[in-house]
Amino acid sequence: MTEADLDLRLVRYFTVVADHRHFGRAAEDLRIAQPSLSRQIRRLEQQLGVRLLDRTPQGTRLTEAGEVFLPRAKALLKSAAQAALHAKAAAEPSRIVIGYTINVIVTPAVRELRRLHPDADVQTIHVEWNKPREALLDRRVDAVVTRLPLSTEGLHVTILYDEPRVLLVSPDHRLAGKESVTLADIADEPLPRLPDAEWNAYWRIDPRPDGSRAPDGPFVEAIEDKLEFVAAGEAVAIVPASRGFKTIRADLVEIPLEDVGPGHVVLATRADDRSRLVAAFRKAATALLTKQD
Repeated sequence: MTEADLDLRLVRYFTVVADHRHFGRAAEDLRIAQPSLSRQIRRLEQQLGVRLLDRTPQGTRLTEAGEVFLPRAKALLKSAAQAALHAKAAAEPSRIVIGYTINVIVTPAVRELRRLHPDADVQTIHVEWNKPREALLDRRVDAVVTRLPLSTEGLHVTILYDEPRVLLVSPDHRLAGKESVTLADIADEPLPRLPDAEWNAYWRIDPRPDGSRAPDGPFVEAIEDKLEFVAAGEAVAIVPASRGFKTIRADLVEIPLEDVGPGHVVLATRADDRSRLVAAFRKAATALLTKQD
């Protein structure tokens, strides 16, 4: 038997029977007659050359071959469905979901995309700071504007603009009155730790250029918790200058960092996405999303 001999409709029938462990309930779910379902399963077994299901007084059970085939059958059906969706999206893309992370503005590019494609369904959704890659690969979004660092495997990433990184401190911190600071000034200052190794290395500058390690501050998962620790004087934090945390909380002070390179705001999409709407949004984002003061 070749792969082309396998009828996906019969494979789906098998997975439904396997899930119900009962031909009668499976037939009802599939809305076909039970005798017809039994014939279809026998056809599949003939195609495969193995017995997949045994009927018992208690219902239906999987044979050893059926147990092995079931997860692969479900994966095959999922792959076939995704292939169909990809083909349809490439031929006639009519919908795009654009993600954005905290304090990143996508409105100008979204407006331009809607102007150029008035019949398209253009949606936007906020994505957690550490979830842009997951959101893309899970297809919750088709494009996302976010900040590096970001694992780029399987993604197409375009840098849109740079933004300085600054030090965030409480108003009564010893450095609060300075016009600028260096890493040497915060050599002994604890910085909050995040549940992501790449982000810890990048936003804590850990290790430092001289090989020293950044002092450990409190562990946080939410941005709001980081701000609370900084405002309370329990830590300092390195953040993007354009996030405007001082406008969110009056008890925070931003100080320019002299010897730390800028961060990068990027547009990320799936590397294999050939949608014309994704391409159009990339063009609009590159032209219209610039440094946010």
